Amino acid sequence: MKIKSSLLSVSLFCVGAFSSAAFAHFPLMSCWFESDKVLCEAGYSDGSTAVEYNVDMFDYDDNLIAKAMTDKRSIAEFTKPDTDFYLVFDAGHENPVEVDVVEIKEK
Repeated sequence: MKIKSSLLSVSLFCVGAFSSAAFAHFPLMSCWFESDKVLCEAGYSDGSTAVEYNVDMFDYDDNLIAKAMTDKRSIAEFTKPDTDFYLVFDAGHENPVEVDVVEIKEK
């Protein structure tokens, strides 16, 4: 009986110790206007940054109109276009994040 109890304790410890690896983090992006610029900060739900990741800008016909890479602050910067647009941060292993121009406000 003592062996079963010990095995159960070890099993529960292992499940608890390694279960945090199963919790996935997901990408996030927030964008804002600053005069004639569009800035977007990319990152992850666990608080980690997204340095040197691509953020793409598309028009509503799905044409790529600009690309930027996040800097050391996880911020990508674009010149504000004269057309409606949306931005995409695709971390590659998760669902991409899209931010539509109607969601963006002045900061």
